[in-house]
Order: sequence, then C-alpha cells, then structure tokens
Amino acid sequence: MDEYMEHLRRLAVHDDALVEAIAVNGSSFALSVIDQRTEALARVAAIVAVNAALSSFQHTVAHALAAGATSDDIVATLEAVAPIIGASGVVRCTPKMALALGYDVEAALEGFDS
Repeated sequence: MDEYMEHLRRLAVHDDALVEAIAVNGSSFALSVIDQRTEALARVAAIVAVNAALSSFQHTVAHALAAGATSDDIVATLEAVAPIIGASGVVRCTPKMALALGYDVEAALEGFDS
C-alpha cells in the first residue's frame, strides 16, 4: 500500500496514535513530501478558512515567515482561498492577517472614504 493511502486509511478511522503524533509534533509525512514553506502556507490557508483568533494568525504567520514565505506569499494565500470561503471571509480575516504581518490596515484606512 502506498504511504499516502496508509495515512488516509489511518486518518479516516481516527487512528489515535497517528492523530496524536500529528497534533503534537506535526506531520512527519507532510515534511517528507512538501517543504516547510509549503506546509506553513497550507497552515495559513487553514487559519483563514476557520477564521482563527488573532493570536493564531500571529503565530502561524510568524512560522510561515520563518519557513521562508514572504509577505506576498502570505497575502496571495489569503486571496487563493477566496473562492472557497467567499469575499466576506476574506474581508473578515484581512485585518487579522495584516496585523500579523505588522500592518494595521484599519488604522491606515482611518480618514479614507470607502
């Protein structure tokens, strides 16, 4: 059985050992297949999809930057999930993403008319 099939089978049945290992240490399978930058950008997409808390945005963005992603990569990832989460989801997450990147977009918009 191919390794990806084994992982899908174990995840589908909620294999406690695998799920716990992933939750605690991250996925060793993912890091054997994709690089750290790609994994970090996937995590950025995930926090946007679930509209995570600001602290999660800050942690995940810092991790992505440390893994070699650029601010442009991170914003492109935010835009890439727009067809899935919709415009309102992107608008809702943008201020948190901006703050995590060190840019207070809401303060920058003060005084501008929409």
